[in-house]
Amino acid sequence: MGEFLAEAREALKAAETICGPVELEEISNRRGSAVWKANGPLGAASIKLGTGEAAEVTAREASVLDQLPGYAVTAGRFAGGVWYVTPWLAGPSTWEVFRPVRKAEAGRDKALAAAVDLCRAVADFHADGWVHGDLQPQHGVHTPDGVRLLDFAWSRRLGNIPWSTFDGTMIHLTAPELAARIINGPQPVDTTPSADVYALAGTLWTCVTGTWPLDYETAGLTKGTPLEDRRKAIAHRAVPLSTAMPWPALQARLRYVLLAGPDDRPTAAELTKLVGAVDG
Repeated sequence: MGEFLAEAREALKAAETICGPVELEEISNRRGSAVWKANGPLGAASIKLGTGEAAEVTAREASVLDQLPGYAVTAGRFAGGVWYVTPWLAGPSTWEVFRPVRKAEAGRDKALAAAVDLCRAVADFHADGWVHGDLQPQHGVHTPDGVRLLDFAWSRRLGNIPWSTFDGTMIHLTAPELAARIINGPQPVDTTPSADVYALAGTLWTCVTGTWPLDYETAGLTKGTPLEDRRKAIAHRAVPLSTAMPWPALQARLRYVLLAGPDDRPTAAELTKLVGAVDG
């Protein structure tokens, strides 16, 4: 775990306006992007610091948060980086809600309701004219006020492409057509609602099984396979879906989405209905 950067003391001051005097807990720190939880007597806040190449990505994410209703953000720059502070979202992630399901314990009713809520949150995001671009099992938080999405670094408004180069986000949840566009160009690549729905279905599949939806072993891809080779295989649909089906009623619907072409996938709103119709 790292030390909080002294140069980012303005971020601490912003957190203290939410929390009062704070104690810091490092949540993650990789590739120049660090997230800290600030706890205080008045509440909790999230502090994100971006340095190096992650600085402008962090600035872009802060800009998205500033445009979204229901999200409060304070942002600034320091020597070598960008910071932003938001109130901490209290609640389990979708991954956490599905834990009893992965352990083959009770909990399917609660997990199914969480899946519907996540799909609905993505559908609402799309209806407001946004594409998320990086849906993952940890990127939906189930708060008392409903699902809140996280990690908007690759989010964009339809009609606007705020980056010059896009090289993909979570490779295991990248839609084949998006992988092909990353490989073949042209740049900048524009993410799509349809690719979001692919990632959404893959996210729910992973929450059910604990593994990614693609069967890399059958395709001869190991952990040591270079990212570009893995992306090419995904782009050519050369990686079959996993055959693990511990929840067939739900996974059959997710499988349909993951196998469909971009023009044949349901929308997030339609997937909400499909998932809601599952008999747990």
